[in-house]
Amino acid sequence: MRTALMVAEKPSLAASLAKILSNGKNSTRKGSNGACSIHEWVGYFRGDNVKFKMTSVCGHVMTLDFIGKYNNWDKVDPAELFTCPTEKKEATPKLKMQSFLHHEAKGCDYLVLWLDCDKEGENICFEVMNAVKSALSRPLHVHDVVWRAKFSAITDRDIKAAMENLVKPNENEARSVDARQELDLRIGCAFTRFQTKFFQGKYGDLDASLISYGPCQTPTLGFCVERHDAIQTFKPEPFWYIQIKVENPQGGDDLTLQWNRGYLFDREVTSALYSEMRELSFVEVTSVVAKEKAKQRPQALNTVELMRVGSSYLDMGPHHTMLLAEKLYTQGYISYPRTETTHYPESFNLLAVVKQQQNSSEVGKEVANILANGINRPRTGHDAGDHPPITPMKLAHRHEMDNDMYRIYSYIVRHFLATVERDCKYLSTTVTFNVNGESFTYTGKTLLEMGYTVVMPQHAISKNEIVPDLKRGDKVRVKLVKLCEGQTSPPGYLTESELITLMEKHGIGTDASIPVHINNICQRNYVSVSSGRRLVPTNLGIVLVHGYQKIDPELVLPTMRSAVEEQLNLIAHGKVDFNEILDHTLVVFHMKFLYFVQHISNMDQLFEVSFSTLANTGKALSRCGKCRRYMKYIQAKPSRLHCSHCDETYSLPQNGNVRIYKELKCPLDEFEMIYFSTGVKGKSFPLCPYCYNNPPFREMKKGSGCNQCVHPTCAHSIFKNSLSECIQCEEGLLILDPPAAPKWKLVCNKCDVIIHLFENAQKVSIEETNCHCGAQQVKVEYKEDKTKLPKDATEMVGCVFCSPEFLPLVDKHKAIASKPANFARKGGKGARSKHKGKARPPKDKMAQLAAYFV
Repeated sequence: MRTALMVAEKPSLAASLAKILSNGKNSTRKGSNGACSIHEWVGYFRGDNVKFKMTSVCGHVMTLDFIGKYNNWDKVDPAELFTCPTEKKEATPKLKMQSFLHHEAKGCDYLVLWLDCDKEGENICFEVMNAVKSALSRPLHVHDVVWRAKFSAITDRDIKAAMENLVKPNENEARSVDARQELDLRIGCAFTRFQTKFFQGKYGDLDASLISYGPCQTPTLGFCVERHDAIQTFKPEPFWYIQIKVENPQGGDDLTLQWNRGYLFDREVTSALYSEMRELSFVEVTSVVAKEKAKQRPQALNTVELMRVGSSYLDMGPHHTMLLAEKLYTQGYISYPRTETTHYPESFNLLAVVKQQQNSSEVGKEVANILANGINRPRTGHDAGDHPPITPMKLAHRHEMDNDMYRIYSYIVRHFLATVERDCKYLSTTVTFNVNGESFTYTGKTLLEMGYTVVMPQHAISKNEIVPDLKRGDKVRVKLVKLCEGQTSPPGYLTESELITLMEKHGIGTDASIPVHINNICQRNYVSVSSGRRLVPTNLGIVLVHGYQKIDPELVLPTMRSAVEEQLNLIAHGKVDFNEILDHTLVVFHMKFLYFVQHISNMDQLFEVSFSTLANTGKALSRCGKCRRYMKYIQAKPSRLHCSHCDETYSLPQNGNVRIYKELKCPLDEFEMIYFSTGVKGKSFPLCPYCYNNPPFREMKKGSGCNQCVHPTCAHSIFKNSLSECIQCEEGLLILDPPAAPKWKLVCNKCDVIIHLFENAQKVSIEETNCHCGAQQVKVEYKEDKTKLPKDATEMVGCVFCSPEFLPLVDKHKAIASKPANFARKGGKGARSKHKGKARPPKDKMAQLAAYFV
């Protein structure tokens, strides 16, 4: 029997597809990488009984990166990044995805790819093909070996139809993604590295870990700063207008008339007109016009409109909106959420989708009315040829998902129902009055038919404005004539919704990447999100854009990136050569980069005005080992130490607190030591600022603290403070953290294992003697009134893992950190289970150190 390997983009999607294709009769086993499962069943494929194996990847299998030495910021000129070698690396090495796919593909006869149906999905198709090509029983180029499924929704009908209509993967679309990845990597990294090192080496209050540049990200920021500049340069102008109120002939509130001129900027002219009207007692009706008007129902929903609505109506950022939409899609509630199309094909079964919502607790009544009155054909929209519009695929209830996800789902349902409803109709009546030769009007609306606003009440006409029964020639009593003054106001800051519209209009990014670019400028401290989801540029964002404009405006204008996007689309359609487009674009940006470097002083002039130099930033913390003067601690991201006398800057660990460590000095360089901590329940260790940046031993990497230092005699090195191998990971050592007293703890110097022990002990020290399990013994000393040792003993020597007296005083945790470390989990559930032989025992000290260094 032949075997067909099928690969989806996510584990949850693979499970859904397997259930549909096997009619719920598949078996499941865990994959070798621990993240992906394999679902198996026997079925019919290409005229034969076939064993199916459905599994998945976790997004991209590979990522593009520079080869090793070009990732060193200190030793590589950023200009080299435009031409240096690159390589494909595993996107998530710990998943060992290539090995996993190769193993599952061994001996398989067919490969069926169920990746997302966009360009990124097409690119992942070829990553999977490359991973399994040597394992399949037949070569990839044989006509019937590799197949591609095209689908837009996770429903029985769509998935089985896709299985019956398999196609071939599109290499041109995959190559266009390769081109975009390489351009973004080379251009973004070159500019980012140069300007980050240049400005962080001079200024201390930038409050950004990275001064990044992106071919899409920077024009996105440019739109926000352009609006900010318009607000700042706006000069209000006074204007004047005449307001008239007349009596309602049929009783009720007075009618406020609108001047047809609106307003005038000339006060004298307005005052002259006002003086001629102020004594009037009556005004005459010159015309009454009543017209039936319609408020059109929306077009079918696409990605950009969903992001706009998510921000403006649901108060969710576009990135968050799309994450939730992806979850709804993979769980089968909606169709594929990344589409540019707003037009349903004639063959689309609209009635079936409407009927799915008959039992909805929210819109069931409205659905019944739609079915009773008959559905309307949705408005003609744009057919981009990719996927159908975003459509609900099955009924969901509020308890099935969290609140934000349900709000997205509910909106998609209501939007779809609105597209098959009638337009909202109302009667607009306009009464025109003659006031001394000037025209004034009063307009009212009367609702005739709610139409689609029944399901989208946010679009409803706010109220009926009843117009009195007037006819031409009627005279109405004047109640008030008033001369009013106002002034023009500046535009507001861009909303996310407006920014999305601008990005779509100018071709910046794709429907998949637009939310990523907006999220990036927020996370990198270039803009902040204020009330109403308005994007207010920070000082750093403003200075960056103005700096680009002074050096090379094209770096921040949308025109250049939109031109590149057009070239990438030509690659996707097979109309141009991949290498020609790539080489040409890189040459252009390389020249721009060299010009930017030569003229960086133009941008620096703006930074000098807006930010403080390192010498004038921060507070004195620890002494420099070279000049013995105090170094300044720069707390703004990235936190670092700066010696203004030596003009040297020293990086520090991020996302934690630092303090002076007992005024102790490093024996190697005389720098005063500091202590880094992420809190009582987090990682912590002492470090020497100089050694942290300039490792003194070959075994140490840059960014190593005393918990990884191999100095043979220093009281803070691992020789003096290591207890044993880590109980969980294979590479780390458990290091005693004395500065944490009285909250004593052991911390792994590689993974996120943390062991709290001997709380409130006066002293804990590591002994020279070994326990029979291989770990170093410890000596614990308590004050008499705080001892927790048996029989009120004040001191005791024993093993943390084996001594029964110590076991109640030891508690293992995972360190709390902003970015938890990744590690392979081994057997055992903590310090107590370790000594019982459920996992490898700790080695003796010399053996563990030897293994650590090798």
